[in-house]
Amino acid sequence: MKEELLKRWVKGPDGVEFEVEPLRDYYCEAPPTVMPAAYSKIVESLFNWARSESLWILGFGTGCGAIEMRPLMTPRFDAYRYGVQWRPTPRQANLFIISGYLSVKTLKRAIRSYEQMQNPKYVIGLGSCTINGGMYWDSYNTIKRLDDYLPVDLYIAGCMPRPEALLAGFEDLKKIIRAGKGEGANQYAANFDWYKANQKKVIHDWDMPDYNW
Repeated sequence: MKEELLKRWVKGPDGVEFEVEPLRDYYCEAPPTVMPAAYSKIVESLFNWARSESLWILGFGTGCGAIEMRPLMTPRFDAYRYGVQWRPTPRQANLFIISGYLSVKTLKRAIRSYEQMQNPKYVIGLGSCTINGGMYWDSYNTIKRLDDYLPVDLYIAGCMPRPEALLAGFEDLKKIIRAGKGEGANQYAANFDWYKANQKKVIHDWDMPDYNW
């Protein structure tokens, strides 16, 4: 574990010494919880319609597929007319696109970013690498199946899918959300121990809390 994460004594500005344990003091230890629908079906349907038309993507390009998202911001494809836009931080986003291959080192950051996103949140696996490892299927340093580590709402196959395929994927995701089936965050909370065990099997330098929110 990194030295700055170890328990230690520090001296405050007033000269008083106190003990600091970063992994417990800087993060909440409470695990995620399942958030059931809180309103009547007609109200939830309205909420789901609004959610489906407000897809805010976390601007985190994990692999080569990230280059396919850039044309979507241009006038030719204009993803903004579909209610899709990119946000700079996890707190502002509700859609995480794992864009292509995902190395074990990047998986660690992806987990941390996903857990900091607000519910409800969704995950798209972009490209063959997220489904079966793609051209890196026999690599020691890339994951093979994304849904072993994060709940995936939709896969877009290809190597690499064109921007038109992404737009079609967004429309399919909207249908899932409107139908009330975009329950990836609740699935993650309900099976938290299983996901965490899978994550720790491949990430050997685990130096962060089990839940990063």
